[in-house]
Amino acid sequence: MMQMDWAKGLLRPDVEVRESVKTLGQLSGIFANTKALREMDPTTVVYRVQAWCPIPEGTEGGLFWGTTVVEPGLVDSEYFMTHGHFHLKRDRTEYYGTIEGEGALVLMDETRATWMEPMAAGTVHFIRPRVAHRVANIGKSPLRFVACWPSDAGHDYESIRTYGFGARLLNVRGSAMLVKSDA
Repeated sequence: MMQMDWAKGLLRPDVEVRESVKTLGQLSGIFANTKALREMDPTTVVYRVQAWCPIPEGTEGGLFWGTTVVEPGLVDSEYFMTHGHFHLKRDRTEYYGTIEGEGALVLMDETRATWMEPMAAGTVHFIRPRVAHRVANIGKSPLRFVACWPSDAGHDYESIRTYGFGARLLNVRGSAMLVKSDA
């Protein structure tokens, strides 16, 4: 059994919980404007992930549960966001449920077609097979969401590091807009 603090969008450390914190300094190659990124404090936290993995990774038929908090912020006109990934087993799905904040779930299929779904408290998102996904905070407060994914899905971050998404989510005159990109 695991305990969830729904108000804070965090797992309680009563059980073994994996935690990861990503800072601007760890996200080189993710944001388009490298000069703007270099001018920012590299220790600035962009997002935190907690994962409860009660069975071994790779176990077919199992599920993992996690929470993510994406902080508000911009690198030039690009919102703070997660790395983004495909699943190593491309036929695996995932669910995201938004607890608090305002965000965008950015999705990309294997043909590089890219689209987004708005995230707000109460929205639940089904991420279908063969679709890369990342989350951006487009609001002024932390974006908190939960995730549930198959324990054998794995994560392919390298494809995103190498090729990026087919569009970037930018703040254009105060609104979140997907703009086609080369990487």
